[in-house]
Amino acid sequence: MADNEQKAMQLMAEAEKKLSSSKGFFGSLFGGSSKVEEAVECYQRAANMFKMAKKWGAAGNAFCEAASLHAKAGNKHDAATNYVDAANCFKKSDPNEAVNSLLKAIEIYTDMGRFTMAAKHHQSIAELYETEAVDLDRAVQHYEQAADYFKGEESNSSANKCMLKVAQYAAQLENYDKAIQIYEQVASSSLESSLLKYSCKEYFFRAALCHLCVDVLNAQHALEHYQELYPAFQDSREYKLLKVRGIHVLES
Repeated sequence: MADNEQKAMQLMAEAEKKLSSSKGFFGSLFGGSSKVEEAVECYQRAANMFKMAKKWGAAGNAFCEAASLHAKAGNKHDAATNYVDAANCFKKSDPNEAVNSLLKAIEIYTDMGRFTMAAKHHQSIAELYETEAVDLDRAVQHYEQAADYFKGEESNSSANKCMLKVAQYAAQLENYDKAIQIYEQVASSSLESSLLKYSCKEYFFRAALCHLCVDVLNAQHALEHYQELYPAFQDSREYKLLKVRGIHVLES
């Protein structure tokens, strides 16, 4: 472990030396660009050595150095890849730095028109805000952005998964109208697919639960509407549970 860390630090120093020698008049005349490429390789090797030593923060920083050099050289894809590598390291030590690295990767991917990749990384940021750097409002923002990009790329299944997360947190935060709207939208889009149609009962069930939290009469009307949209819903356990629950509330 210590040996790998020492090798990594030597490689970092070597990268700095190569960068210094690439600068200035004579450096630009005698292979300045090749020195930068060699420095990038040193940073990447150092990052992997730090990973072997489980020095995750140092590994992330080394990948960021490589990414920055790639970006300056116009190697957008390589820069984005190294920022994602950095984020994967930072996830183990500093979630906020992981988010920063992913945002840099997203900026590059959107500039390249790679919106599916950008969406996936917005989703990763949302998951970090769910579990590590807990901030549900920010998690919701990134799930919504991911869904927007997925929809633009016709990845509707992935978009729906993100929006269902938004609905879940909207309901938790007692923003029931927003949750209902999302559950109904996802259910309606699922009705159009023979493969996804069966999952509609779950989405209608969740929407109806949100209705019950607001107004029982509206919940009754919603159930009738869902039954019209998806007749098989009335035979489900979810529907029967909601009818019993709704009637109980009306009588109490």
